[in-house]
Amino acid sequence: MIKLQKGQMSNIVKGVAGGMIAGVAVGMAGKMLIDSKPKMKKKANRAINTLGQFVDTAQYLFR
Repeated sequence: MIKLQKGQMSNIVKGVAGGMIAGVAVGMAGKMLIDSKPKMKKKANRAINTLGQFVDTAQYLFR
């Protein structure tokens, strides 16, 4: 197991939190765009499904 110093762990947590905030902001902006264009909504649903499958596969590989 990798031992992290207190400062390193804090930086990791800050990075994860920053990524989550950025993801929420992009998601909200994307939702407004998708709601105005129904064809884009269908494409976005496919993309989200594909991303979900990719994440599942990545989790399987790291086990």
